[in-house]
Amino acid sequence: MQKFPIASAQLDNGLQVMVAEAPSPGVAVNLWVEVGSSDEELDRTGFAHLFEHLMFQGSANVEPGEHMALIEAAGGTVNATTSSDRTNYFETVPRGALDLALWLEADRLESLTITEENFEAQRQVVKEEKRERYDNQPYGDLLELLVGQHFPDTHPYGHLTIGSMEHLDAAELPDVADFWRAWYRPSNAHLVLAGPISPDEGFTLAERHFGRLPKREPLSPRAASTIPLHEPSVQSVTRDVPYSVTYLSWAASPASADDQPALDLLLSILADGHASRLHRNLVKDTRRAQEVHGSMLPNHRAPSLATLMARPADGVDPRDVGSAILDELARFTDKGPSEQEFARAVAQYERAWLWQLATAEERADLINEAYLLWRDPDRINTELDEVLRLTPADVRAAAARWLDPERAHILHYLKDDH
Repeated sequence: MQKFPIASAQLDNGLQVMVAEAPSPGVAVNLWVEVGSSDEELDRTGFAHLFEHLMFQGSANVEPGEHMALIEAAGGTVNATTSSDRTNYFETVPRGALDLALWLEADRLESLTITEENFEAQRQVVKEEKRERYDNQPYGDLLELLVGQHFPDTHPYGHLTIGSMEHLDAAELPDVADFWRAWYRPSNAHLVLAGPISPDEGFTLAERHFGRLPKREPLSPRAASTIPLHEPSVQSVTRDVPYSVTYLSWAASPASADDQPALDLLLSILADGHASRLHRNLVKDTRRAQEVHGSMLPNHRAPSLATLMARPADGVDPRDVGSAILDELARFTDKGPSEQEFARAVAQYERAWLWQLATAEERADLINEAYLLWRDPDRINTELDEVLRLTPADVRAAAARWLDPERAHILHYLKDDH
């Protein structure tokens, strides 16, 4: 596997800068601010996501909307995302537009314009996003129900990144400004530059644009919550949706845990593709399901959620499908995967991992993720080796530890036939 050299430096104001030099059509600029929905006050949810929008609404030297327009005019792409643990601002630009991209990022990190006008405009944008993606979308409340089965409302991870519209309606401009001052400081951010740029040049450009930002005390490390999670439950809801689905979910290890790769292989063996165990059993052989899938919802400072989903075949009781998954899981825990199943999952993991590393954009994101989780950007060069050292026994142990059939949360999301 190709190794990507990563050089790291910290500016005097606390900004962590990482440069990964490699051939690429453009340079990826990837800035992570370590604030997500899990950092919000419980009566002020949605602020982290709100800033994903507000950060494009102008700064001292940039008019509202001009950041995106300038990057696109230079032939680049730009966007942002929010999770429970970070907010990510990223662009990929031609080599000649790198200076512009860094100037734009530094200007808004230093001097974001927060006015009543742009706050109200973006508040309405977020509310419309909530209506489109959650309120008026089939299965729009499914993720909220899954999260709610595990985390109480008082838990930092007990709400979605979109937040509460009631909280946003109640928010006033000083609340929003205080959130920005609290979290958007150089010492709470890390910048990755990936592409045809040397470390010396990357550090020089970072110092030129970000070095002038004032130094502020770094935030205290946030500890994992001690609030207990909910006990396993069975829940059924009926909605106007095209078809019923059944979700089984478990509280698993945090995203930085050593056994996360084994859990990824486990979910792949069980439910990734037509050769997976649950597809062969439920879809192909017994025809009890139309499809099956597995996924991991990763959390940094709380248990991640491992999920298995099945869409029952016509006329099949969703409870029967859920029971069949648990039976298969019990057999898996008893004997573990076959050598063939294990080899297939490892090959799929390797292909997906190398595919992500192939582009500067994805590589920059993985470097920032590695810094967030382990404070070690070089993990992108060792993670695959760790996976290749795993054995079928490691995957079986992960199943026994985390996917105990007796500890499954079950959600039957049923189609309304009336």
